[in-house]
Amino acid sequence: MTASRWSRRQILMTLGSSVAAACLAPIAACSGDRRDSRPNFVFILADDHRHDFLGSAGHPWLRTPHLDRLAAEGVRFDHAFVTTSLCSPSRASFFTGQYAHRHGVILNENRDLDPDLPTFPQLLQDAGYRTGFVGKWHMARWARPRPGFDHWVSFSRQGDYGRNTLNVDGEWVLAEGYVTDVLTDHAVEFVQRDGREPFLLCLGHKAVHQPFEPAPRHADLYGGADGTSGDRERVMRDYARTLAAVDESVGRILSTLDEQGILDETVIVYAGDNGYLFGDHGGLWDKRVAYDSSIRVPLLVRYPPAFAAGHVCSQMALNLDVAPTLLALAGVPVPAAMQGMDLAPLARGADTRDAFLYEYFAGSGPVPTIVAVRTARHKFVTYPENPDLPEELYDLSVDPDERDNRRDDPRYQSVMTDMRARLAGLEHETGFRLPPAAGN
Repeated sequence: MTASRWSRRQILMTLGSSVAAACLAPIAACSGDRRDSRPNFVFILADDHRHDFLGSAGHPWLRTPHLDRLAAEGVRFDHAFVTTSLCSPSRASFFTGQYAHRHGVILNENRDLDPDLPTFPQLLQDAGYRTGFVGKWHMARWARPRPGFDHWVSFSRQGDYGRNTLNVDGEWVLAEGYVTDVLTDHAVEFVQRDGREPFLLCLGHKAVHQPFEPAPRHADLYGGADGTSGDRERVMRDYARTLAAVDESVGRILSTLDEQGILDETVIVYAGDNGYLFGDHGGLWDKRVAYDSSIRVPLLVRYPPAFAAGHVCSQMALNLDVAPTLLALAGVPVPAAMQGMDLAPLARGADTRDAFLYEYFAGSGPVPTIVAVRTARHKFVTYPENPDLPEELYDLSVDPDERDNRRDDPRYQSVMTDMRARLAGLEHETGFRLPPAAGN
């Protein structure tokens, strides 16, 4: 069996009984009122939240005070990326620490994770954590509970901004409120539950997925109906209005942790599952493509014992990195099958990756299969199933918006050679292959 398909039982056997007992077995609660000394975890994942729609990222008019508080009290990774810019594959990569071609969730609602594939919720649950999931799961269409979670609240497919039928621990419950608020209510209730064991809460927001429908209280935020503003401006403002409830949700989580006296004992991670294009690159919308507007996301981490307050880390971080980071902070061994790295040393300036692989597998829409490599300076994009589509090369140091394809520029031919070699090397290193569902 390959490393990517190791079960949790095999990991325990491989680690050995003494290590397993020390690291993966539930730790007995201390006597009296003392908690387990390991940190709690809150992982908040927003939908379609592009990297520059944050006040702390310098947006000129957007207000995100609670997300900005996370950035001020923790680390903002301002070059964070997803390795597939699509909801289901990206979410699977967050949980498994693997590229999509390894975990197998390559399309939206196409399949669920293999239950034997190690995820950080399963491994933390095995290690004695109380685990809860609230919100959008999206891998496969059904809403029933998934492995790794003691408590489960979700909806089928995308859900709605208005009323939803929620699956709460296997029972169907009608929820009438605005979805971001309803999910936050469930998340707060989970955090407030008594327990001496540490907990993991995963909160997956529907927002800010299109169509952008803000909460009624935010309908007139940022200038009412916008008057004569253009279509792009109106869409961006509705997007920002929809994001406002997510920001308030983060504030409620922070307040709840503070009221419980456990804010500084809790690792808080906030991220987007992919970016979003507002007419970028000649009128492109949505995501999927390899341009930074599509693949670059916000990534904020607050945990004073390990992450310095107010630090902005410009090294490349990936969605693959969240799983090994949380496991390392919990003292749980990171499976060899995980392809990400611990973000804590990265935030302290440790040597890190100098390139990463981007992959998108064609589904029912018009976007073709894409395989690309990004370095700190260059982006090289290929379309392996469409040989008639030209390769693309961008020099991000002089062309950050990726508008000038240097593929045929004589000055960049040595760069083209190097990037082709880097791409081949990353494909070999990660075990890349075109899955059968992608036409190969």
